[in-house]
Order: sequence, then C-alpha cells, then structure tokens
Amino acid sequence: MQKTVLVTGCSSGIGLESALELQRLGFRVLAACRKPQDVARMATLGLTGVALDVDSSDSVEAAAREIIALADNRLYGIFNNAGFGLYGPLMTLSREQIEQQFATNFFGVHQLTMLLLPAMLPHREGRIVMTSSVMGLISTPGRGAYAASKYALEAWSDALRMELRHSGIAVSLIEPGPIRTRFTDNVTQGEADKPVKNPGIAARFTLGPEAVVAKVRHAFTSPHPKMRYPVTVVTYAVMVLKRLLPGRVMDKILRG
Repeated sequence: MQKTVLVTGCSSGIGLESALELQRLGFRVLAACRKPQDVARMATLGLTGVALDVDSSDSVEAAAREIIALADNRLYGIFNNAGFGLYGPLMTLSREQIEQQFATNFFGVHQLTMLLLPAMLPHREGRIVMTSSVMGLISTPGRGAYAASKYALEAWSDALRMELRHSGIAVSLIEPGPIRTRFTDNVTQGEADKPVKNPGIAARFTLGPEAVVAKVRHAFTSPHPKMRYPVTVVTYAVMVLKRLLPGRVMDKILRG
C-alpha cells in the first residue's frame, strides 16, 4: 500500500524539494501551500495540493479535514516545514509581530499535528519531522524572536517524541544552518532601514536545499531515524562549541 505523507511550506525551497524527493521514493505526497496559485501548481508536479495557512486556526482545521479525507484516515507522515523569520532587535518588535512569528513557526505546527495524529496512531507506524534551525540551538542579536520560536519547537518535539515512544511514530528535528532558499528574501525585518544580515563568512558554508533533502529522506525511510539531523558545518560547529565552551565565551562568539 502506498504511504501518504504531508509536507507543508511546499511553494519552493526545502519544502518543494523534499516533496519531490518523497514522491520519487514512492510516497503519495500531499503538498500544502498558502497561496492558491501554488496549490494549483502542485498538480503539474504530480503532487496533491492542499491549501494551508498555518497562521490561521480556521485554515489549519479545514486543511486537516481535507488531509484526513485524502489519506482515507491513514496518514504515514508529516513534515512540518512551513515557517518564516522575523528579524530585528527585540526592542523594535511588537507583541503582535512576535505572536505572528510563533503562530507560523510553532502554534500552527502544534494544532496541525494534534489534528492529524488520530489518522496516524491507530496504524502504529509513522514519522513526524520538523524543520527547526541552528537558531533552535543558539540565539544571536537581531534574531531573538525567530530563535525563540525554534527553541519552542525543539522543546515541543522532544516532549512529543517521548510521549509517542510506544506508538510506532518517530519524531525528528532537521536543524539547518545557512541554506540557499528564498527564506532570507522573505525575512520580515523589524527595522527596514537597519536590516539584520547574515555575516559574510556564512556564505562560505552555505549549502543548497539538497543537503536538507538528504536528511529528510533518512528521517522518513530509515528503520532507525535520528532524533536530530544537523545540516551544514555551522550547525555541527555550534553543537560542539555549545557543549565545550563556557556561556560567556559563547556569548562573545555569537555577538560577532
């Protein structure tokens, strides 16, 4: 029987490339996008488009109903990939802006996953995979709101993994560093005249979305998926340095 998986944030980049790879691997892929034209475009790629705006509770509920119907109440996997970045010094950001950051990167993930779990739990198998970030491991000036949303996603995923330990459903986090996608172009800046930019050295370690796709493939197909999948030298380095260095030294490095 062909297994059905959902991938969110499929309009481009990591989401689209992952959806196409999972399709090549034999999965039936439900590709969720926010814009109607992107939903329609999914059919031309052999994917099943689903309208989903993770900022909207009503949209999440409607999408969940459609997904369960399309999967005939048997969903194998979820790749919670949709998200965006809100950058700027914390003093420049309003409560409403930070609420939107969490609505997209965290609250929508929780609501959608909880609505879809009833289509997974009875079958005693499955995968739930999240796109986190190196910013789910560290925080830097100007990226506090984005990092906070990813820290929350990391903690939530750890709890979910332990809560589902006897269910047959594995939970994994993908933790990319700098990746060549439209993510940076779509960042919302708290101060338009003083945008937060990646340091020049980051370009030296930037990889294409295929680096993330390789981790997604393992998370969905390996009999023993990992809890965390770091991607890029930057993420690996951060994981090592965070374990080895005192906090004050890490602060000095992260301040630039």
